[in-house]
Amino acid sequence: MGKADIKLNDTTLTCPVYEGSEGERAIDIGKLRKETGMITYDPGFVNTGSCSSSVTFIDGEKGILRYRGYDVDDLAENCEFIEVAYLLINGSLPTREEKAKYTNLLNQHSLIHEDMIEFFRHYPEHSHPMAVLSAMAVSLSSFYPEMSENHKEELSMTVTRLLSKLRTIAAFSYKKSIGEPIVYPRHDLRYCENFLNMMFNSPVCDMPYNDTMTESLNKLLIIHADHEQNCSASVVRGVGSAGANLYAAISGGICALWGPLHGGANQHVIEMLENIMEEGGNIDKVLERAKSKRSPFRLMGFGHRVYKSYDPRAKIAKALCKEVMASLNKHDPLLDLAMELEEKALADPYFQERGLYPNVDFYTGLTYREMGIPTNMFTVMFAIGRLPGWIAQFMEMRKDPHGRISRPRQIYTGPSVRKVVPIDQR
Repeated sequence: MGKADIKLNDTTLTCPVYEGSEGERAIDIGKLRKETGMITYDPGFVNTGSCSSSVTFIDGEKGILRYRGYDVDDLAENCEFIEVAYLLINGSLPTREEKAKYTNLLNQHSLIHEDMIEFFRHYPEHSHPMAVLSAMAVSLSSFYPEMSENHKEELSMTVTRLLSKLRTIAAFSYKKSIGEPIVYPRHDLRYCENFLNMMFNSPVCDMPYNDTMTESLNKLLIIHADHEQNCSASVVRGVGSAGANLYAAISGGICALWGPLHGGANQHVIEMLENIMEEGGNIDKVLERAKSKRSPFRLMGFGHRVYKSYDPRAKIAKALCKEVMASLNKHDPLLDLAMELEEKALADPYFQERGLYPNVDFYTGLTYREMGIPTNMFTVMFAIGRLPGWIAQFMEMRKDPHGRISRPRQIYTGPSVRKVVPIDQR
């Protein structure tokens, strides 16, 4: 641990400098306000570390993403989603026996309370699945009070149940939105197979999925499983720091993820590509609009707050999209358009100089689209994948000996003191 001096007029504050396991360095300014009366000003917390964490490591310049030390492409290639969920929550990959036990527990607890189904029946038609998912997630604490982390029951059982039930809630939300009867989970299907069955099975047709779709869904969920202190993870930690239960924190994370600048971006990529196609598919004209300061147009799916090189998750998603289409013997002109857009953008000095590469959202929406998942469910799919990361972040926050309630400071810019004028004189 080193030291850094901060000089403010005649005052010098000596601050500890911490270094992480991957060489990241941070100045501890915990005593800044107490010693100097000043705070830092950092909109969006771009340069501010809110915590130390052993869950996920990102190097945006080198395009590295690791969960608990494992590269995301290594996990996507060799693991199922439930193994990665186990890794994030418990800190290590499961053994064969642990995986079998975990699979059985997920199946055993995949049902939700029958009274909760009444909620689905009374939501308005065409309710957005993310609104339903958020409301139903927080309602779990009412139907399953024994699942509270303050109960004597082990927290590991609590989070296992949540991991299983949120998938069921998501599928039920979709069925409600299209007016079809719900499909219950089955004990003989694995995690992703069960979800696809609940989504697509119906009394009048067989479930339209194959092994490639199941494997692709596993990988899509894996690449979304965690992403360090992003907006929704920070919300989960912030809600949890107030002492709220896990379900309230997860519900808050779902709401944050719903935003178009966060989890909703892949839906906007599809809409953008469809608009480009309708306007004639002229990529050169699109890129000129994106570069023009006078145009409000944004190239969705390009650029990232953290990654200044190619997003490692985007590489996986691009390959998955091609595999799913090949397995279904389909051809989607939107994929051709997306690949042309990527090729021309990456060859353009404007995008090269600014480090604007495709991010994970650019190809995931196309892949989900080929699998038959509608656009209003894209962010729900993101939430299912991100759930184990949220849980891991929540659990780590609760165990942090230096943890405090989340409470940022501000710079006040309003009027100075004023006196109330009697109402008849205003």
